[in-house]
Amino acid sequence: MILVTGASGQLGRAIVERLAGASQPVIAGTRRPADGSEQRHVDFDDPSSLDFTGFATVVMVSAGYEEDDVVIDRHENVVAAAERDGVQHLIYTSVATDGDHLGFALAHRWTERRIQGSTLRWTILRNGLYAELFGSLLAPSQGVITAPFGSAGVAVVTRADLAEAAANVAAAPDRHINRVYDLVGSHAITAGQVAEGASLLYRPASLGSHRAALEESGLLPFQPAMLLSTYSSGAHGFLSRTSSDLGDLLGRTPTDPEPVAVRIVEQLTAA
Repeated sequence: MILVTGASGQLGRAIVERLAGASQPVIAGTRRPADGSEQRHVDFDDPSSLDFTGFATVVMVSAGYEEDDVVIDRHENVVAAAERDGVQHLIYTSVATDGDHLGFALAHRWTERRIQGSTLRWTILRNGLYAELFGSLLAPSQGVITAPFGSAGVAVVTRADLAEAAANVAAAPDRHINRVYDLVGSHAITAGQVAEGASLLYRPASLGSHRAALEESGLLPFQPAMLLSTYSSGAHGFLSRTSSDLGDLLGRTPTDPEPVAVRIVEQLTAA
């Protein structure tokens, strides 16, 4: 039996749907189980909810963006419960290998070390930047994209491809014991390309001016720095490296991420 955590989120839900569609025995774990469903109550902040008895494989979808100490505590709760309850294989969705400059990378790397030092068999999926997120971060205004991604390429990937790759690993974990996969794109795209595809102008602002705008937008205190780290890492070429790992896990060519990012930008423009 396979348990997928974070199943109320987009990635976790997509992994569950992939596994169910392949007739794999899967249970969705979420903080907010739907009434009358077979979903399991799994809340990383509540260790008493973390009962993994009977699950051979757990897909641990990372706990989301928060301060490092909060995320680390959540992830420790999950790994400790998996060790205690006899889980055989833990699959973790981390951040891309070249993502160390991202403001949320530290908690991911800590979690990887914790898992690799555990009693569990494991697979680490280092997910690249979603094409959907890349598109949303471009945030067009009055026909112009000012997001400070510069001219460097970013090896983005679609969320659907990442979900399919995770489902493939969960369906046959013995093929992926103690492996780390760098699930970034097979080619990099630029913000300028996405702007052109959406028939918009691209005039990237400075990081400083964009920070000022973010800090006035009502975000949580830690969020502007995390977002700026994404812009800066992309603009300075730290997210451009490609890999064949995603295609290998999919058994096909990954989905072209550029039309996906363009579609998100077009939706934001029309909103």
